[in-house]
Amino acid sequence: MQHTSLEAFYKEASIFTGREIETLLPPRINKEIGHFNVFDISETIRTVKEKNQMPYNRRAYYKISLIRGKNRAEYADKVIEVSSNALLFATPNVPYHWVPLDENQKGSFCVFTDAFLTPSKSDIDLNKLPIFQPGSFPIFEISDKQAEAIAPIFNKMKTEIDSDYEFKYDLLRTYLLELIHHGQKLSPAHQISHNQNASKRIISLFIELLERQFPIESSQQRLQLRSAKDFADRLSIHVNHLNKVLKENTGSTTTTVIGQRIIQEAKILLKQTDWSVSEIAFSLGFEEVAHFSNFFKKQTQLSPLNFRA
Repeated sequence: MQHTSLEAFYKEASIFTGREIETLLPPRINKEIGHFNVFDISETIRTVKEKNQMPYNRRAYYKISLIRGKNRAEYADKVIEVSSNALLFATPNVPYHWVPLDENQKGSFCVFTDAFLTPSKSDIDLNKLPIFQPGSFPIFEISDKQAEAIAPIFNKMKTEIDSDYEFKYDLLRTYLLELIHHGQKLSPAHQISHNQNASKRIISLFIELLERQFPIESSQQRLQLRSAKDFADRLSIHVNHLNKVLKENTGSTTTTVIGQRIIQEAKILLKQTDWSVSEIAFSLGFEEVAHFSNFFKKQTQLSPLNFRA
């Protein structure tokens, strides 16, 4: 699994479109207004055809896709097959698996950062919207009529992003919000099923969610997912089911696996930084330094200071 940044996205896009990165970037885009861009799926599908699937992926940006073709989307222990049209909302917080099932893949997608919506004064917190929340399954199968109503929004985005209009990014934010509201109004797709690879996907996604929090590179950085329930909630499964799957396949409980990874990072921070034990405890998600010290000693038979020495 990989963490795909915008930089990595554009490097890949340059390869499979045969265009220079500079020509893919929107005119006059800059960091102060966040990032936004829009693409045709047909331009990027060559890589998908070659690999036959897209990897579980944590993207460092948001993505909204109108997909026209037969596909399968997988998230944790859920699977949905889409026969014709789908509207997909991807968030940096939730990895998913998208598998094209035929070669007739058409449609459009846009990528953007949360900072891009900030100037709109829309008071929309993307992470609080149901379609972007962890635990949701944000793919909607839609009718041809619905797809025909949504496609023009993407077309207007493509036209506007290449224009010289002074306030085009304000207009693009309006189109983006229109797409988001389309998703908010849709009912979740119900063609969800389990398959034999569900356990493998759960383990794979759990490890990805765990590992994406490391390395700790700043004393102000802090673990957000620490308990088995934190991970189960993010994967939208019951904590007992997560424990059962991990125990059956790894021999360890969820809490044990999390604890081992935290100890591994704690040892690195104690040996390779000059941070205080209090700073390390905070960054690893402990409310009290004493709790961290007791946890560390229980796992290693040494206090943090003795280990550092």
